[in-house]
Amino acid sequence: MTTENQPKNELPQVFNNIRLKLASPEQILSWSYGEVTKPETINYRTQKPEKDGLFDERIFGPTKDWECYCGKYKRIRYKGIVCDKCGVEVTRAAVRRERMGHIKLAAPVSHIWFLRGVPSKIGLALDLSVQELEKVIYFASFIVTAVNDDACKAALKQIDDEEKSKRGQIEATFNDRMKEVQRRRAKLDSEKPEQKEKHEKEYQAEMAELLEIRDQEYKTLKEAVEIAKRELKDLRPLQILSESQYQDLSLKYGHAFEAGIGAEVIDKLLREIDLKAEIEKLQAKIDEGDDSADRRLMRRLKLVKNMERSGIKADWMILKIIPVIPPELRPMVPLDGGRFATSDLNDLYRRVINRNNRLKRLLELNAPEVITRNERRMLQEAVDALFDNQSRHGKTVTASTGQRRMLKSLADMLRGKQGRFRQNLLGKRVDYSGRSVIVVGPHLKLYQCGLPKRMALELFKPFIISQLIRREMVHNLRSANRFIESNRSEVWDILEEVTKNYHVLLNRAPTLHRLGIQAFQPVLIEGKAIQVHPLVCPAFNADFDGDQMAVYVPLSELAKKEAAELMLSKNNLLKPSTGDPIATPNQDIVLGCFYMTTLMPEEKPKAFGSEQEAILSYNLGQIGLRQEVLVKIGSKIEKTTVGRVIFNQVLPAKLRFVNEVMDKGALKGVVSRSLEIFGFEPTSVLLDDLKELGFEYLTKSGLSWGMDDLDVPKEKAAILKDAENKTEEIASHYNEGLLTDDERHGKVIEVWNRAKDQVTDVSKKSLKVGGSVYSMVSSGARGTWAQVTQMMGMKGLVTSPSGDIIELPVKGNFKEGFDVLEFFISTHGARKGLTDTALRTANAGYLTRRLVDVSQDMIITEEDCKDKEGTTITQKDSEDVGGTLIGRIVGRVLASDLKDAKGKALLEKGELVTDEMVEKIKKSHIEEAHIRSVLSCRTLRGLCQKCYGYDLAYNRLVALGTAAGVIAAQSIGEPGTQLTMRTFHTGGVVGKDITQGLPRVEELFEGRAPKRKALLSPVRGQILGIEEHDHSRVLKIKKSDDGEILEIALMAGETVWVKNGDLVEQGAQLTEGSMDLHELFSLRGRISAQRYVIKEIQYIYFSQGQKLNDKHIEIIVRQMFSRYFIKDAGECDLLAGDVVTRSQFEEAVQECRAQKKKEPVGEELLMGITKVSLTTDSFLSAASFQETARVLIDAAISGKVDELRGLKENVIIGKLIPAGTGYKG
Repeated sequence: MTTENQPKNELPQVFNNIRLKLASPEQILSWSYGEVTKPETINYRTQKPEKDGLFDERIFGPTKDWECYCGKYKRIRYKGIVCDKCGVEVTRAAVRRERMGHIKLAAPVSHIWFLRGVPSKIGLALDLSVQELEKVIYFASFIVTAVNDDACKAALKQIDDEEKSKRGQIEATFNDRMKEVQRRRAKLDSEKPEQKEKHEKEYQAEMAELLEIRDQEYKTLKEAVEIAKRELKDLRPLQILSESQYQDLSLKYGHAFEAGIGAEVIDKLLREIDLKAEIEKLQAKIDEGDDSADRRLMRRLKLVKNMERSGIKADWMILKIIPVIPPELRPMVPLDGGRFATSDLNDLYRRVINRNNRLKRLLELNAPEVITRNERRMLQEAVDALFDNQSRHGKTVTASTGQRRMLKSLADMLRGKQGRFRQNLLGKRVDYSGRSVIVVGPHLKLYQCGLPKRMALELFKPFIISQLIRREMVHNLRSANRFIESNRSEVWDILEEVTKNYHVLLNRAPTLHRLGIQAFQPVLIEGKAIQVHPLVCPAFNADFDGDQMAVYVPLSELAKKEAAELMLSKNNLLKPSTGDPIATPNQDIVLGCFYMTTLMPEEKPKAFGSEQEAILSYNLGQIGLRQEVLVKIGSKIEKTTVGRVIFNQVLPAKLRFVNEVMDKGALKGVVSRSLEIFGFEPTSVLLDDLKELGFEYLTKSGLSWGMDDLDVPKEKAAILKDAENKTEEIASHYNEGLLTDDERHGKVIEVWNRAKDQVTDVSKKSLKVGGSVYSMVSSGARGTWAQVTQMMGMKGLVTSPSGDIIELPVKGNFKEGFDVLEFFISTHGARKGLTDTALRTANAGYLTRRLVDVSQDMIITEEDCKDKEGTTITQKDSEDVGGTLIGRIVGRVLASDLKDAKGKALLEKGELVTDEMVEKIKKSHIEEAHIRSVLSCRTLRGLCQKCYGYDLAYNRLVALGTAAGVIAAQSIGEPGTQLTMRTFHTGGVVGKDITQGLPRVEELFEGRAPKRKALLSPVRGQILGIEEHDHSRVLKIKKSDDGEILEIALMAGETVWVKNGDLVEQGAQLTEGSMDLHELFSLRGRISAQRYVIKEIQYIYFSQGQKLNDKHIEIIVRQMFSRYFIKDAGECDLLAGDVVTRSQFEEAVQECRAQKKKEPVGEELLMGITKVSLTTDSFLSAASFQETARVLIDAAISGKVDELRGLKENVIIGKLIPAGTGYKG
């Protein structure tokens, strides 16, 4: 028999957006293929799934392809048939990854995410706190669901009636007692008249006591009546009652109210909510309410509106049916010895099923309320643990295997680095990959890599098998594998053919920027190590001290095309962060070229009529390589060397004749010029030629390095003696009281620094010019003068663990060795260096991740946004961050004419500033330039070409679809590892720490308040001076507008930057320190705050010797200012109190304008990058970044739609990213 049970929830193959929505019980049932009623998993005897259990084949599908449980139907020809014997459908086993089951709960339970999420969604819907809700749901307190007003009135009337009758009773009792006393007195009086006076006293005392008793009873009655009335009047729906209160009230007024306990009652209350009526009620409250209550009301309104808009019912937050995820997603794997390794989810599901079944049984038996209540609570806790085991404080479920390990719940499978989002959706494992240690391949071309034959054989196996079958050498897979293993020569021939025009990708972790993965043509080699071209090492940040690289084989046609055209190493010679060449000659190549182009002066240089003649003479041994000669080159006679002639022969004609010593800088210049004039292809050939030349002549030079090349300079002893004498003199001045301790310390350090500089100079001079050590350092091939000085001069001053400089210098050097104390104090710096590096790497990686997340949807989406605002760059600002104005405007579009100091127009508005233009205007004196900027780009989603300018990886105008945001994030993050982690101490004064390096970059991008905050002027005015008081100082400012005098308290030890009479603008910096961005933004506005961030970041990178183009920082800063807070929603779909993206806000404004509706009012926000990432309009992107649970809760309850505009969302759902070749335009 065939089945109607065809794929139920087949997703459309092409879709433009995704909605996340809370599922209704009916929807959960529609996903399910059957109910799981038993906690069993696999039968340990037959090793097959149990019927009705968590792995049941009838529900989830067969465990073997095209085979039912009992084996009656086997093979594909029975496809779609449901076995009449065992009830299993004959289909692919892969359906066990898709088909879901369900568990029908005996009692409703609350979903922990909507109960405990902050703010609690169930709490917002019912206007209750989480604590109150938890008491009800976990069976600790009751909640009033309804109050019968008529019954209450009747009860109040009854109380009044009872009070009357009670009063009557008290009065009657009192009267009876009075009569009794009077009767007794009369009797006594008649019997003993002589004691009448005594009887009177006793009578009065007794009367007083009776009155007191009556009054007391009246008072007690009154209090009881008041309490009873108050209890009745206070009875209101949603009131929380403790167990004892409930028992008490239900005995008294059980008919007047209804109350319940557990999730069941919450479900009832949620069902009763009328969303439309609730919206109107809340809106009315907000309109008349005060600010304090507003925020909670706003939150409630937002929640209710979203639920109403998305068609979500409030009671769906309470579960009656639980979905059971497909068994292949919670597998059981057999281990040796008949045991099983199982996913934690199976344990959690088993607990739910066991408790659910027990509760069903108890309900059938009509068990006492106290027992069923306990079982219900246990079921609630089991479901909580299944959904999110982490958010249950102190009640987490641990593994039953004896280890105290927390079980991984459904939520844990999504969150964190090992969760579904980051582990499987954003990063996937690559098949057809291998990894090995890398070694240098000096014979390779720039676009080649050496791939070990055995590795290639494994990587390209499928291709070889297909060729073997095609050539009819073998007829099936098995024989093809045997053929390959037999090591026949035909296999190697085919492998050679297959790899001939193929490209493989090489990747070195950590991949900090896009040049960390590049494509190469494989060259098959013997051995087991991958060979890499020496010039691509800087891009990978690789060296040959044991580094490893991974190899990936691109398979699809598009992937092959991308590798060959976009990722090929010879097309990636420029650094995307600066536009400078990254593949430049280094180390041995530099030293070889330096050696061959050095000139040894001659008194009478020999003359040659042509370059060939000079080279021939050198080959015959008549002249030396570096000997000065005269050579006719073209029409000029040049004073040069044969080495330089040979060097120039590898240069293209347009770059000749370079008649100078080629050190590292000069070689970089040659490569830069070549890239400018010829582009990538010819430059890659030039680089290979330079490499060959460098290696050849370095080999011929015989330059080597030995410890004997480093002679300790003779003058060192005298310099040290002189320094010691000076320090003794300083010490005696200090002892005489002429210096403070700080001054003495400073002077001693100054003396030793000067001594170190002198030792450096004499060390340099003692080295033979042209010797191996001198050549290596001065050519820039390897090492610095500081390192040479430490080896042959002195190590100098070192810092202590607290960061202060130790006065005692390390006088020894590495050649002579240190004494014990010197060794000890210098080890601290070395250790700190290593720990610093380890910490820095993790921090820089995390910063890069946040930067990528915040900027990933910044894609170039249009040609020109017609912006006129732009930004102004001045020469002074450029000098502050170590650049030049002209250097900063290369590759940018001018927003207005570029003029020199005299006002003469040099370049017109709208022109793209190129390197050729810069050459022409270099000598002109330009003070400022007005350029188009990413900061003011008017493109709603993404950026425009004109505001971005050059794509620095190719030094041409950026193409549409370029992922500018990701490039910006990588460009800032990649040098981050080189930034220091230090906080500098100034002279050991407490509280004077200046945060620098990586922590400062993070502080700026996250918009945090700095440690040492600078004081900013709150007004525009004039400084009147500083008043000193006993324990404080006050800075006085006279306001410009009304002359009022403002007093600002200064902290102890604050350095003031202004003096009497200075005029200050609002937001001007008054004291030393870093500005607080939020303060600057509120005082000076967006543009000032943006400029400050760019300037500060540039300064940090420049001070650490790292270059970085402004536009990358601009993109991140643009995102920091890209959110709006909705003050008034007007007549659009936005909600007051929402934080939305600029594009959402602008679109809403335009829509309202077009329809002549009331426009929304928004306030521009400054937010840190983490917060911006979490307020993105894509829930997939936000959930895969941080706070996964919170993002998904908010998205599900509002029925949020993800339009799939960014890169991450598309990677997650497996579509091509809308950038580069996947950009649709």
